[in-house]
Amino acid sequence: MTAPASPYPLGIVLSTVTDGSVEEFVELGRLAETHGYAQVLVNEGRGDALAVAQAIADATERVTVGTNIANIYFRHPFLCAASARTLAEVARGRALLGLGMSHRGLLASLGIDMGEARATLERYVRGVTAALAGDAGDGLLRTSPSRYPVPVYVAGNTVESAAVAGRVGAGLMPFLTPRSHLPVLLAAAREAAGPRAAEFGCVLSIPTFLSEDTDAARSAARYNLAFFSQLPNYRRQWRRAGWGAAMDALAAHWRAGGGRREAAGLVPQSLVDEVCVYGDARDCRARLDRFHAAGAQVPVLAVSPVNEDRHGATRRAIGALAPR
Repeated sequence: MTAPASPYPLGIVLSTVTDGSVEEFVELGRLAETHGYAQVLVNEGRGDALAVAQAIADATERVTVGTNIANIYFRHPFLCAASARTLAEVARGRALLGLGMSHRGLLASLGIDMGEARATLERYVRGVTAALAGDAGDGLLRTSPSRYPVPVYVAGNTVESAAVAGRVGAGLMPFLTPRSHLPVLLAAAREAAGPRAAEFGCVLSIPTFLSEDTDAARSAARYNLAFFSQLPNYRRQWRRAGWGAAMDALAAHWRAGGGRREAAGLVPQSLVDEVCVYGDARDCRARLDRFHAAGAQVPVLAVSPVNEDRHGATRRAIGALAPR
């Protein structure tokens, strides 16, 4: 079964948290372009999102290619801008840069101190934007303006971070945001954007579980959210969106050394319904429609497998949920 054509643009995000090869990422990028997707984005886990995006850009002709998201602590803003400029040249103007601040505990495992993360994010995005505009460095290292525009989207899962996106970004790029809470974030971002509010964008990455077995898809979605519930940033977002009691229970569970499968039982079905897309192709499209109506100008599929391998699941979802 395939979904009906989409009246709005769709994207796909590929994950360097997995062990996929560059060749696999390129193959999926080409497939998404063939099926009419507007964006192919790459997230940053164990791999280099900008480098993978560049490989995809070199192998495609029409689709916008970029990051969702690149970690600001992995690169100096000067290098980030230089890499984004190169991506834009390889893509001939089809580049999009999504930036975010990751998680304190994960960065600490690499010996990285986040410091004042939100202030750092704002300074970083300003630095990247200035370098892309040719207004950074000095002497030999003075930057030249990028030949192509590179919209910079900023990750934000709280109203405070969304306001940062509004002040310094071209759009907001949240993740795991409950559908009913997305308008709250967008209102904060657009208020901060001021005169740019009308052109301020929103790209939302949405965990996607495509299966004819709705129960299995729902179970996979809950198990996925259980993993992310280990991270305080996401629990904070869900708490503010109205799931405080469930977040208290999950925080206590993880503090006590509990496991992921047990944690999945603590994830409310209402949260799964608000954060994820799951079910067969028509069910998934109907859920995507709701996210778009809530303000996600470009819903982006973050495909996870349901009783199959990730690469195969992504290929199948690209075809079944193709916008045309």
